[in-house]
Amino acid sequence: MKKKIVTLAIFCVVLSAYRFVKEALFVVPVNFPEPVYDFSKNPLSPPKILLGRALFYDPILSRNNTISCASCHAQFSAFTHSDHALSHGIDDKIGIRNSPSLINLAWQRLFMRDGAINHLDMQALAPIHNIAEMDENIIHVVSKLQATKIYPKLYYNSFGDSIITGEHTLKAISQFMLTLVSSNSKYDSVMRDQSVFTDQEKNGYLLFQQNCASCHTEPLFTNNNFSNNGLAIDTSLRDLGRFGVTKIASDSLKFKVPTLRNIEFSYPYMHDGRFKRLSQVLNHYTLGIKKSNTLAKELQNPIKLTSNEKVDLMAFLFTLTDKSFLYNTSFAYPKEVFAESTK
Repeated sequence: MKKKIVTLAIFCVVLSAYRFVKEALFVVPVNFPEPVYDFSKNPLSPPKILLGRALFYDPILSRNNTISCASCHAQFSAFTHSDHALSHGIDDKIGIRNSPSLINLAWQRLFMRDGAINHLDMQALAPIHNIAEMDENIIHVVSKLQATKIYPKLYYNSFGDSIITGEHTLKAISQFMLTLVSSNSKYDSVMRDQSVFTDQEKNGYLLFQQNCASCHTEPLFTNNNFSNNGLAIDTSLRDLGRFGVTKIASDSLKFKVPTLRNIEFSYPYMHDGRFKRLSQVLNHYTLGIKKSNTLAKELQNPIKLTSNEKVDLMAFLFTLTDKSFLYNTSFAYPKEVFAESTK
């Protein structure tokens, strides 16, 4: 009986320690819902997060070791790219879409602009195998990692085994991406009664609630659904969005509703990066909507905004900028890891 009590006590201590570590590494912001990612199947740990961060920045994931995840997901632009409309991959190949911003992924069930990936742990396979992005395969990636000086040790520290596997590689990348939580913008401080909006921001917030919030739902500023937002189809790309995955006619021209968090830095905008400025986005919603059978019901009636109201709305959108996220050194290139490989 005493042995069972001791065993139970040890279990409780371990469970409490696990909960403490999980809470320390991933804190659900007070104004956020519970995440949908199942952490029990991939428990966070500092070594795994560091391994995932190293993999995220390492071009070894690509066929000729030139393209990393960070090539299209740069921290300073809210983990997307700002220097071109469409993603650039291996051998200067150009993709068909603007890379999505990697923010608050623990609250998402489907990934990619068309929702083609249904689990974060599988997401990295898409760019690794895409011929216009990394043009590699996970089996060869594993063999390259195994042959390095640094990775067997990092995998041993993370998983207790220096034999590298594809599953551990993907889960480690997920671990790093799960830490990319943005929740400390001015908007958040206002919601927590730590600051107040200016009159212009307050008016912009009211305009946002009236015209934008049904799709860009607070506090994540996306409803994580797929919508046709009235863009004219690009006649060269002919991208039909969600339809390409489901083959359901009602999904034609629907793309995942992006988060508006850090929108000040995540330009260019739309799935194909056609708009460089936020003012162009607002002009599209007030003057540029193209009617079609799958157009979102929220856009069936035109949005009317004066030029002053557009300025106020942008002032509010700028309150979604989270500089502590954009400049968090925990998300940056891990110099300390790669310095080891040169010793």
